[in-house]
Amino acid sequence: MGLAVALVPAVVACAAPEEDAADDATSAVTARDAGPDAKGDADADAGPLPPFHGAAAVLDAATRASMTGVSYKSGCPVGLDQLRLLTLDHWGFDGEVHVGRIVAHEDQAAPLLRAFEAIFVARYPIARMQLVDAYGGNDDMSMAADNTSSFNCRPKTGQSTGFSEHSYGRAIDINPVRNPYVTSGGTVSPPTGARYAKRSLKEPGMIQPNDAVVRAFVSIGWKWGGAWSGARDYQHFSLSGL
Repeated sequence: MGLAVALVPAVVACAAPEEDAADDATSAVTARDAGPDAKGDADADAGPLPPFHGAAAVLDAATRASMTGVSYKSGCPVGLDQLRLLTLDHWGFDGEVHVGRIVAHEDQAAPLLRAFEAIFVARYPIARMQLVDAYGGNDDMSMAADNTSSFNCRPKTGQSTGFSEHSYGRAIDINPVRNPYVTSGGTVSPPTGARYAKRSLKEPGMIQPNDAVVRAFVSIGWKWGGAWSGARDYQHFSLSGL
C-alpha cells in the first residue's frame, strides 16, 4: 500500500492509499525539532517503531523566495511549479526521530515518500536533511555538513556545462560524508569523507550494496551511484541512473 500525499494541512501517516504527487497540495508534519545532532548511533532495539509521517506540498511563497537565486536560478530546466516540498520523518544518529525537508520533482514526490518510509522502518540514520539553500546552494558546503538534499540547479559534477540530475529534482544525495563521491583516481568529495571511502568499514549511515537504502530506491525505479564503474558516488541516487 502506497503513502498518500496530503491534500490538506494535516499530519500524514502511511496507511492511506497513494495519490498523485502532482496535485496542488498543502501539508504539514508535526516538527519535533529543528534538526538532529549528528552524533551517536541509531539503536535498532530502541523499542516499538513509531509511525512514519511524510507529506508533499506545492512550494509556498517563503520557500520560493528562499530558493530563487540560490538553488533555483534563471535557465533551470524545470519551473518552481514543477517542484514539491517534502517534509518527512527520519532517524538521527542520536537514536531520535527528526523532521527533514527536501525539494524534489512533482512526479517523484510520492515515490520518494515511499522510499523514505522504508528507510525509516529500517531505522537507517540520517545526519541532517535541509534544503541546500541553507548552504547558499553550495554543494560542497552541503556535503561537508553531511546534509541529505535533492534539488539544486547546478552543472554536472566536474563539468561546466550540462545540468546535474539534481537540477530536475530527480536525484538525491544521502549522508555525503559517510557516503562520499570517489573518483577513479581516488579523489574523495567531500574531503571529510576520506575515511569512509573504505567501504569495508560497515559503520551506521554508510550505504552498502543491497542494503535497506539501496532496496528502497530500487523499489521506486531509482539507481545507486555506488554501483557505477570507475568513479563511485556512494551518496547518490537518481531516476535516470546518472
